Amino acid sequence: MPTFSVFNNEPDIRSFSAGQVIFAEGQANDGLMYAVLEGEVEMVRHEQVLNIIGVGGLFGEMALLNQLPRTASAIVKADCRVAAISEQRLMRVISQNPHFALDMMRLLAERVRQNLNS
Repeated sequence: MPTFSVFNNEPDIRSFSAGQVIFAEGQANDGLMYAVLEGEVEMVRHEQVLNIIGVGGLFGEMALLNQLPRTASAIVKADCRVAAISEQRLMRVISQNPHFALDMMRLLAERVRQNLNS
């Protein structure tokens, strides 16, 4: 899985404690995705853990890309710090590094494949 360290110095850094919900399945889209800088976040759908996102990983990208409600809950597994990424910021990163878009597509394809096999 690609590591997205490009977001390490983002201005919008948020801290969460274990057990906190960053966003909930079905929640209205807030226009953000997140990059994990420290700790771990579980992605949970229908009470089933889909993924554990660690340092360098992204989550919430689907809602950012399609502007629909959240398809899973993001629950902090271990105290964490995350960078909140807006669509505008994502577009800037892609324009500066077009390969980043390919890395995101690989991430999405990997997650789709995992969900098909579970």
